[in-house]
Amino acid sequence: MKRLMLLVSCFCIALLACAQEPTAPVKYSAYLFVYFTGNSSDGEAIRFATSRDGYDYTALNGNRPVIPSSEISDKGGVRDPHITRGVDGKTFYMVATDMKSSQGWNSNHGIVLLKSTDLIHWTHARVDVKATFPGFARIDRAWAPQAIHDASTGKYMVYWSMHSPDIPRDVIHYAYANADFTALESAPEVLFQHPAAKSCIDGDIIYKDGKYHLFFKTEGDGNGIKKAVSERLTGGYVLQDRYLQQTDRPVEGSCVFQLTGEEKYILMYDMYTSGRYQFTESVDLENFKVIDRLVSMDFRPRHGTVIPITEEEYERLAREWGTTE
Repeated sequence: MKRLMLLVSCFCIALLACAQEPTAPVKYSAYLFVYFTGNSSDGEAIRFATSRDGYDYTALNGNRPVIPSSEISDKGGVRDPHITRGVDGKTFYMVATDMKSSQGWNSNHGIVLLKSTDLIHWTHARVDVKATFPGFARIDRAWAPQAIHDASTGKYMVYWSMHSPDIPRDVIHYAYANADFTALESAPEVLFQHPAAKSCIDGDIIYKDGKYHLFFKTEGDGNGIKKAVSERLTGGYVLQDRYLQQTDRPVEGSCVFQLTGEEKYILMYDMYTSGRYQFTESVDLENFKVIDRLVSMDFRPRHGTVIPITEEEYERLAREWGTTE
């Protein structure tokens, strides 16, 4: 009996060890660039491009939209798409501005939430911030949403900038999405506002060395890319009051991503009056150098984001949408 009990005990311990054994880390071999292309009806739609190295990008689907804006938006157009991989490693979350610029820059008050497990098929939901939350019934624009997982709550936090006649500057707010990623389950709260009461748009958060780095564009007065840093995701951001873009031309829509397997970060931004992007490189998120000579694209993107993807995901995207070649 003692021997039987010992065998059962050993077996249970072995099972527990197997259950607690960490899963193998995801191996990335390529990158996905999600973007839109311009202010026309055709341009205000989600497009995909891929890269093997994070520098040379090729448009998928002949640089045509991969998701029809008419099917997912109230306004009939979407801008500023942002994509993130879920903490489960296999679910993707995408958000975008629900907007057609032809209706005016103060004409939108909604964002689009999308979700996928294969990067091909996407469910979607529309959130009209103005209609959903009485405290924001007077907003006249909701711009450039992004999503990030909050480990402290286990939820996905969506953050974006809003403007209203009551507070005539853009302030970055946040709210939590529900478990299905089909609605915002909490009223927006202020994430960051400029201490000098300047507009802030196009927020982009990256976590590094125990701190959250919030990159954003100052708008309307001294335009450019700056950042604020906090040890908390949802507040406490302290402005580092210097410009980070490496050009004197107008910029917006910054995105920061880490190169796979390297201690290098790419800060890219939309040079929207120049018709091109600029890529810069950093190891500390403080000092950036231009690396445009290393970058190539067969398309002209506007405000978008880049994430690493696996070989399987890369091949799946190629099978579905091909390339411009």
